[in-house]
Amino acid sequence: MGNVNDFLAQYGNLLAQGTLDTLCMLFVSTAISYVFGLALGIILYVTSPHGLKPMPITNAVLGWLVNMARSIPFIILIVALMPLTRQLVGTTIGVVGVTPPLVLATTPFVARMVEQSLEEVDVSSIEAAVAFGASIPRIVVSALLPEALPSLVRGGSITLITVLGYTAIAGAVGAGGLGDIAIRYGYYRYQDDIMVVTIVLLIVIVQIIQSLGNIIAKRIDHR
Repeated sequence: MGNVNDFLAQYGNLLAQGTLDTLCMLFVSTAISYVFGLALGIILYVTSPHGLKPMPITNAVLGWLVNMARSIPFIILIVALMPLTRQLVGTTIGVVGVTPPLVLATTPFVARMVEQSLEEVDVSSIEAAVAFGASIPRIVVSALLPEALPSLVRGGSITLITVLGYTAIAGAVGAGGLGDIAIRYGYYRYQDDIMVVTIVLLIVIVQIIQSLGNIIAKRIDHR
């Protein structure tokens, strides 16, 4: 018990701040990514060959850009974007400095998740809206998104867990958070106890996100 108290007295504040920084990076960057990713995913669905308004060239170009962005390893993306990040937010370290690359890495992932969720919607729901002469924006808002909501929520859980992994990677370049603590103390200083605690904290966060996502998805799924 004494060892635990000593550990908490020495590293408790550090781990609490690291957890808070990780959560800030996670939720702020994911929220911004969904603003862009949701719109991009809807466009990809609408312009697809079986979409509401097929536009093969537009769809192919957007699809290629999304696939290209998703293929870049996150650690390389952070380094490559450092000059742009510094111009945008004035720094390349800390929570603020890692947000632009996190958003850029997450947006195409969100777009594909949204596109996939929309493709799972029953065609009859769309046909009913089309039969009533609804416009494409109206169909998207009144038929597609409500029907796809449970899938979108589950996709949101997957996205959050993916971004959590990105935040841990970002610790390698001074982004702060639990990843930074694990590298500075667990790796460079060979403090296994710090490494174990940061891993446990990340696992706990993942389990909470996944459990909440499943609960919310089940409650709003009336199928």
